[in-house]
Amino acid sequence: MSGWQQHLIIAPIVIPLVAGALLLLFDERERVLKAMIGVVSCLALAAVAISLFRLAGNGSEGFEGVYLLGNWPAPFGIVLVVDRLSALMLVLASILAIPTLVFALARWHTAGAHFHSLFQFLLMGLNGAFLTGDLFNLFVFFEVMLAASYGLLMHGSGSMRVKAGMHYIAVNLAAALCFLIGVSAIYGSAGTLNMADLAVRIGEIEGERRMLLEAGAGILGIVFLIKAGMWPLNFWLPGAYSAATAPVAGIFAIMSKVGIYVILRLSLLVFGQGDSAGLGLNVLLYGGMATIAFGTIGVLASQALGRLASYSVLVSSGTLLAVLGLNNGTVTSGALFYMVSSTLTIAAFFMLIELVERGQDAGASVLAVTMEAYGDADEEDEEVEVGVTMPGTIAVLGICFAACGILLSGLPPLSGFVAKFAMLSGMIGTSADATAPVAASVWWIVGLLILSGLAALISMTRAGIRTFWASMEGTVPRVLVMEMAPVMLLIALTLALTVKAGPAMGYMEETIRNLQQPAIYIDAVINARRAGVAEPSGPDGGGGI
Repeated sequence: MSGWQQHLIIAPIVIPLVAGALLLLFDERERVLKAMIGVVSCLALAAVAISLFRLAGNGSEGFEGVYLLGNWPAPFGIVLVVDRLSALMLVLASILAIPTLVFALARWHTAGAHFHSLFQFLLMGLNGAFLTGDLFNLFVFFEVMLAASYGLLMHGSGSMRVKAGMHYIAVNLAAALCFLIGVSAIYGSAGTLNMADLAVRIGEIEGERRMLLEAGAGILGIVFLIKAGMWPLNFWLPGAYSAATAPVAGIFAIMSKVGIYVILRLSLLVFGQGDSAGLGLNVLLYGGMATIAFGTIGVLASQALGRLASYSVLVSSGTLLAVLGLNNGTVTSGALFYMVSSTLTIAAFFMLIELVERGQDAGASVLAVTMEAYGDADEEDEEVEVGVTMPGTIAVLGICFAACGILLSGLPPLSGFVAKFAMLSGMIGTSADATAPVAASVWWIVGLLILSGLAALISMTRAGIRTFWASMEGTVPRVLVMEMAPVMLLIALTLALTVKAGPAMGYMEETIRNLQQPAIYIDAVINARRAGVAEPSGPDGGGGI
């Protein structure tokens, strides 16, 4: 392994690790300095993620996509792997980190201690989970991510956050214990935790050892389904996400996708063929449909916007799980597009909710265009305000709210519609074999997707009427530019995703095709060249991803 490009692979872990550790050295009163370090770290992380995205997507010559920590070959050493899927997740996480951090700089980063360090360590855990090539280090990064999320969830104090945080911690500690049990069972039966090596050895495991391995995989599946929010393992999620501060809930929007990522990775790499092929697909299919139904009911029943957004997370997770259960490459590529769109949308919605509900009366404060319109202007109050406020606050908030409603409902012309259309067309056969009969379960998913979109439209319309067309009492919410800009940026990204839907779907389709050929991943990891070793360690001299 040679070339500076290969060392970029470890940068998404090192950058937030170094930044988080450095931030601990400064006193909390050094707010400007800590904010600058955090923003620079996120910008550098985004630059690295985009570079890896381009290298992995273009199949750049000399870029293997595998990093051997300690220069130990797989499966004996720690391996980091970048392919199309992991590069996509890195870009999504890094792009999401920038607006959520900027939003927090307006007020929330000073509401508690060590916000910036916790934020960086959360990014480290996320990136490590996307990059790692073995199950034990997946557990390590999983725990780093969760440990940081514990502090971030309770950031800002308050009885609701503490209660939700304790609940969240208890559930995730139980999940961590199950993670260790599952990993131990897999290692005891297969003798390895390297994903590529496990994919090779699984065909040789028979009898009781195979039963033990599948039991361990089932326990691991429960852990990831808890994180993904599958019903009935999602009772913790609505309370936790709605209690978190707006920027924390925004970055949490991608945490549920970690479970989706791992399930997709292992189901196609390890359990994509052989006697254990299709392990757990029925659980994903029917559990995903149940999650969509549960989330849809929650969306309709939610009176608070925070609860509505939290149940929208469940609808998104349920959709992805049900689609993975179909094991259809065409539909899964549309699901990847949907995952990106829904994650950006929900993150923007969480932050928008705080701006909309700001004021004495959340329903009234947004309608009153100005206090001057009622003769209640107070020049002294105007002089007390610090910072630049958004002109046309009501118009901007209303447009962003409408855009979020369109995206969550899956209405044209934004990316939510493109994503749902890609999935639905793949399910009913318009993009595959139109003569093949459509299974009953597929029609159930189609119906649930349509109903969930209708429920989102009804709930968002109801909330919009209550918020923007309510009583004309109250004041206009004071919204700073640095608070509104992150929301507008995320919505603009969904618009860009709509405009570039063709190339984006092409990338997703190629990603699924690569995942359905596990030999590509296996050869790249097993035959990765060590630094300083001239001759190749495999017959084909190593393979790139």
